[in-house]
Amino acid sequence: MNAHFKDINIGLLIRERVSEHEIELIRICNFFNCEESEIEKMFLKKDLSTDILLKWSKLLKYDFFRLYSQHLILYSPPVKVGNNTLSRQIKNGVSLPEFRKHIYTAEIIEFILGLIKSGEKTKKQVICDYDIPKSTLHKWINKHY
Repeated sequence: MNAHFKDINIGLLIRERVSEHEIELIRICNFFNCEESEIEKMFLKKDLSTDILLKWSKLLKYDFFRLYSQHLILYSPPVKVGNNTLSRQIKNGVSLPEFRKHIYTAEIIEFILGLIKSGEKTKKQVICDYDIPKSTLHKWINKHY
């Protein structure tokens, strides 16, 4: 599944995964307990509710939520992480855990290096646009080129 992380069309990506794994529509209808027309409508939607997306993730054995996480890593504004521990968050009235922004998956690294290799972006542009440390980018290049 070759996704462009900036503009996610989840219905199209789900259809692609179904096609790649040659899953029959009747099996999908039975899993969702719905008609074929409803499945076809899902394939056309740019976004789906989280409970439906979770079902698709289970059926297709693929974490579709990760596409959105990778989008956040690449396109959200930089966040200063500092010393955020869970106990400090609770003391400050934060109920949800805060996650580190810069956790790069193999797909993200491949995507970034592909931009450089294709000439779409320079190293300097990648560092500025995605807030990737220069040393991290150079480690990726040395390891993967």
